[in-house]
Formats: sequence, C-alpha cells, structure tokens
Amino acid sequence: MTAPGAERATFDVVVVGGGPRAVAVVERLTARHRTTAPPVRVALVDRTEVGAGATWRTDQSPLLLNNTYSAHTTIYTDDSTPMTGPVTPGPDLITWALESNPPPDRPAWVAEEAEGLRPWSYPTRRIQGVYYREQLARAEGTGRVVVTPVVGTAVDLDPVADGSRTVRLANGRRLNGRVVVLAQGMIQAKRSPRVRSLVAAARRHGLVYIEPGMPAERDWDRVPAGETALVTGLGANFFDVVALLTEGRGGRFEPAGDPARPARLRYLPSGREPHLVAGSRRGLPYRSKAIYPSGFPPRYEPRLATRAWFERFGRTAAVPRQDFRRDVWLQLAREFAWAHLSTLLAHHPDAVVPGSGERQLLDRLRAAAGDDEVDDVIASTVTSARWTLHVARLDRPSSPGPVDPQTWQMWVRHHVEDELDAMHAPLTHPRNTVNRAMAALRGPVRELVTSGALDGASVVRDIDGWFTPLGLALASGPPPHRTAQVLALIDAGVLELLGEDTAVTYEEGAFAGRSAVRRNAPVRARTFVETRMSKGVVTDTDDPLLDSLLRSGRARLHCWPTDHGPPVSSGTLDVTPDDFHLLDANGVADARVIVLGIPAEAVQPGSAIGATPGTPSPLLAGADRAAAQILAALRDTRPPSPTATAARSET
Repeated sequence: MTAPGAERATFDVVVVGGGPRAVAVVERLTARHRTTAPPVRVALVDRTEVGAGATWRTDQSPLLLNNTYSAHTTIYTDDSTPMTGPVTPGPDLITWALESNPPPDRPAWVAEEAEGLRPWSYPTRRIQGVYYREQLARAEGTGRVVVTPVVGTAVDLDPVADGSRTVRLANGRRLNGRVVVLAQGMIQAKRSPRVRSLVAAARRHGLVYIEPGMPAERDWDRVPAGETALVTGLGANFFDVVALLTEGRGGRFEPAGDPARPARLRYLPSGREPHLVAGSRRGLPYRSKAIYPSGFPPRYEPRLATRAWFERFGRTAAVPRQDFRRDVWLQLAREFAWAHLSTLLAHHPDAVVPGSGERQLLDRLRAAAGDDEVDDVIASTVTSARWTLHVARLDRPSSPGPVDPQTWQMWVRHHVEDELDAMHAPLTHPRNTVNRAMAALRGPVRELVTSGALDGASVVRDIDGWFTPLGLALASGPPPHRTAQVLALIDAGVLELLGEDTAVTYEEGAFAGRSAVRRNAPVRARTFVETRMSKGVVTDTDDPLLDSLLRSGRARLHCWPTDHGPPVSSGTLDVTPDDFHLLDANGVADARVIVLGIPAEAVQPGSAIGATPGTPSPLLAGADRAAAQILAALRDTRPPSPTATAARSET
C-alpha cells in the first residue's frame, strides 16, 4: 500500500545508484538509441548525489584524492572494450578539464583545480564527480534520453502484473520501470557486533570512536586536538584520514631541502592535529607510487609467470580444482624475485655477487621449491642485507617479530628512507619493479578464478583473503606526494607506526592498542579511528534494497564450487554470466533486473575499476550490455510511434 502523500512515477528504466556505472548506462543508451525514436525515460536514484554517487560526491574535501591518473579516467568507450554497441567519442577527464567553454552552473572551484591537472596528476574525488555529472548532462543533451534525478534511498523492489518492476524508496515514493538496473557501487556493511560494542563503550565512557566507512561521510571534528588517537588500517583510506587530521587542520608541508630526494617534506604543525598511533595486520602503509619521468609507469613483462604459463595452467587445472597457495603462488613468488633481481642486475651491478647472470638466476628460481628457497636465491645473490627480499612478506617488515621497540623504530626508519629512495628512482629501484609485476599479474590470477581453475575454498581463503589485499598494498598505493606527507609526519613525530598485527580493544575506560611490537605495553587512548571499508561485500550490507532482496529469497549469494564440501560464498550477488540478470534463491533469473559492478563482481571481474582510455573496461562493457537489454525490452512493450514504427530499434 502506498504511503500517504507518496508519489508514483513511470519510467522506461530505473537505475539504483547514481555514480559512474549509472552515467555509463545512460551514455550507452544514447549511443545505441536512434534520434528519431522517443527518448528513453530514465530515473537515476542515489542516496547521496545523482551523477557522482557517494565515492565521487562533489561536496567532499579537496584533500580526498583519486589514486588513478587524470588521463586514466573516462566514461566513453573505444575499440579496446569488447561490446556490440557503437563506439562514441567523448572527453576523458583531462580533456574535459581543458575545455574552454564550461557550463554556467559549474562550481567556481572547478576552474582552479582543472588548471592544475596534468595527465599524470591525481585529481580530487570531487572534481572527478563533476566530470561524471557533466557527462550525464552531455548525454541528456543528445535528446535521446530524459533523465529524472532522484535523491533518495531505495528500500525494496516489487514485480508488477504488466511485467515491469517497482522500486520503493524510503520516503514512500514508487518508481515503475520496464527494467531496473542495480548499480550501487561500493556498498558498505552494517555495524558488526564488534563495532556495535565499541560504539556503545564510547558512548558510555565519553570516548571518541570513528567507525569504518567512507572518509567523506565521517565527522572528523570529533577527533580531539593534541591527544593520542589510535588508528587501525594503513590502506587507501588511511592516507585520506591523515590528510584531513593534519593538513585539513591547518598544518603545512614544505620541502625538506634534501637534494638527493627533492620530494622529501617537512611538516609544520598547526597545534590542532592529534598524535596518531597507527597500525594494521601488515604494520606498514600501502607502498607509494613512484615519480616516473614520463608521468606513467612502463608495463612489466613477466619472464616466469607469463601469459603462456597461465594458459597452460588453466588448461590442466579444471579437474580437480587447484589450490592457489600450493599450485600458483610459487610461480608468482619466483616472478617477484626475478623482478627484484633483474633490476639489481641492470641498475645496481655492485649489489649482486660477481658471476650472477640472467640465465643462471632464472634457472635457479625455476628450481626453487618453496618460498624459503626463493628467498635463498635472493640472499645468495645480493651483496648487502639492504637488497634482501622475503617473498612471503612483500607488504610487511622483513622479519615477522615480535621485536623490541628499538628494533621496530630502526625498521620504521629504514622504511621511510627506502620509500623515499623508491619514489625518486622509479625505473631503477627494485621495489617499483616488484610493484609493477604485481600490477601485471593480478589480472591473470583473477582469470584463473573466473575460469573455475581454482578451488572455491582457496579463492575465498587465499585470493580474497590474502592475495587481493597484497596486490592492493603493492600496486594500488597512494600518489607519491601523499606518501611523502605521511613520511614527513613520521619524521615530525605526529604519526607513529604501532607495528604488525595491530589490534585495538576497549579496556577499563580507554581504548588499548597492541601489536607484535607492543604486546605487553599497550598504547592507551580516548580516541580510536578505524579507516577500513567493507569493499562491497553484500553479505551484511547496509544497503536496504540488497538486504531485502537477499532476506526474501529474491536474490542469492554467488558461490564458488569446491572439491572439499559445499560451495563457498563469494560475498557478492549471483547473476547470470552473460546478461547479469539477478538470480533468486532457486536460481531463477529475473530478466527485468540487471546488476552491474561491485555487488556482483565475482561474476563481473574488473568491474570495480574505473574505465581507462585504450584499456578494455568491464565497467563500460557491462553498461553496454545493460543498454542493449533496456532497448530490447522497450521494443517489446512500447506502442508504435506515430512517426516511425521502425525507428525505435537500436543501431
């Protein structure tokens, strides 16, 4: 029953989620739809901002950055993306920023930020949100679509007797559509029992607890100045949070005057920042991107974990399914070791023992039967402990600990200096080569997952639980200047790294932080900040629509098959592999509900990544498939046009 005062409106398609995937669907509709046909009526629903979505909302702080180059963002297809729809040209982010005739409603701050953008620079998230909004307006300007923006929260989805679907909003409004597209993006999780317990403890005892979530959605004014604040999570959000609590409070960074490392900074405190004590399971922040002379990193070409090796493995691995740690990881470890040693051979010949040659090292690595043997090849090849590498600890301190505080401080000092060295030696520092190797290997590993070559239990445990976070730590790090700021804060004593295996609990009126370094002498603080996000897992999502669909059996979780028991949940929605139709608890597909992107990423690998010009884009390919189905549904249901019956077909 419709709530009192509730509205009901009818559209050709209702898209839930108003970020880049929604914009891409609208753009693909304009590309496929003839100008002589009636425009497609589109409702875009987002609870934050239509056109930008939550991640790219345009009211967020300019200190929140994308970690992708300006020239690597687009919403338009090209010949690199496999699809059946036509390619239509359009500006990427950097081309758009240089346009000379901006629309009159563009925010005033955009011009200043746009002027400073370069193809290799890192845009603010808010300017990227403006780019997406204006591409949505550009699509509507073709006359082929009519877009109705709806700011609200979708809470349920109902079938209608005529075959359409109704999206219900929290305010009682109902939106009917012939097709519904679910494109919610980076959904967040409900409060876990642990988070609820910490929230309650903070409320009872007058403490400050900033729970997990998007930095743009948290109140950072609650963090008191001048006091110790415990922080867990040293990933992408960590760099944002640190910027908000230091530079965002009036602190300044200036060049430190290091001639060998011009990017090194000195922090000038404002007096309003907290003292941050931060840790994680890794104990070290994400590795920085380097400062490349061309602006962009060269592509790494594997020598051991080659495309041919992955193809051979995939052909022989289907029955029985293979274990990632046992059957795949060692070849990757050999490749990471080769990336490290080959850089030393080419650029630091004094760092390797005399007589070390390419063929000899490759043969020794091929013969290595485990991580320890790979490490032994490295250790017996390098002439200094500085150049040792432990392949099982690529994202962690070189030794597992526990260690005494003095040894840990020495490790942190080495980490600061090594990160600065790597930033300034993009092509000659082995750390950067290892990071580029990871960037090259993540895709083939994911292809093994989607092909069914790996056992489901291993996918959840080893890929999702270990290798994917490892890849993020090495190959998805922050912009170099953001890392330089974090290193300057360590130098200034504003930021202290707590150590590996950090855990924070509530104890006797305060939060207590322990790690492999501080097991018996915890850091106590009144403030605790968690920087992590849920990464789009739908199992315990706070998205009321997805939660309702799962609880009612109108959706189900995708599962990986395993040879060792029942299938294992991927934590994402199950959809059909070709058309991305939502599957219910019985495996029946709803052809009127299409799911795109992160909530169904197990079936749509790579769809979480934004589109880059000249690179195949699962995001854009999915949007093109959705547009084709929307137009097909309209052909089946629309009455003939009085002007041209045949004009409604797509090109």
